[in-house]
Formats: sequence, structure tokens, C-alpha cells
Amino acid sequence: MNRPSLLLAVCLAVSAAVSALPAFSAESPFEPGLMRLAEVLGSLHFLRNLCGEKGDQWRAEMEKLLDSENPDAERRARFIASFNRGYRSFGGTYTRCTPSATEAISRYMKEGETLSRDIASRYGN
Repeated sequence: MNRPSLLLAVCLAVSAAVSALPAFSAESPFEPGLMRLAEVLGSLHFLRNLCGEKGDQWRAEMEKLLDSENPDAERRARFIASFNRGYRSFGGTYTRCTPSATEAISRYMKEGETLSRDIASRYGN
């Protein structure tokens, strides 16, 4: 399985695991991981499109995460802010695909996989 497919599969597993959990406050133990995952998805959305992947695959993954979480308005705004922060974090650094940008993609793919697995294994059923 290639890395994008693996990350997508793991994100789906997180979505399923988290949606099965009882409702928690914004202070739940997995909240920081979910917010970081949203930021990673935003970074990947920017970088992968910069390096030739056209489309909204990573934004769609963010939508799936939001759908599975069904957050209230304040929490939804935090998820979106995290995604946007990740997206914008590379805008001033990269204007074209470079070896450094492809390395950043690789690092963020690994981090997203790790976050997804950790959240699913720790808090999923």
C-alpha cells in the first residue's frame, strides 16, 4: 500500500474509532492529537498540491474528520483554524516543489500516520 493510501486508511480508522467514543469535552485526552492531525492534513493539502497532486483529497479527509467528530461551532472553528494554520505554514516558504518540500511531505505523512494510529489504538474500541 502506498503512503497516501495508508494515511487515508488510518485517517478513516481514526474517524471510525473517534465517532464510536462517547462525547467528551474539548479537554478530552485525544483533543491535542486531533487538532495536530487537522494541522497535518492542512499542510499536506498545500504541499501535495504544490508538488503536482491536484485535487482536494486532504481537504476531503478533513471533512471526514469533522463529520465523524460532529463538533459544536467553537470546536469546529478550532479544527478549521488548525487545518488552515497547517496550510498557510508553508505558503511563505515554498512557491514551487523542491526536494525540501518533498521531504516535508514525507515527514508529514509519517506524522499523520503516527497520530492516526495512536489516537485509534489508545481511544478507539
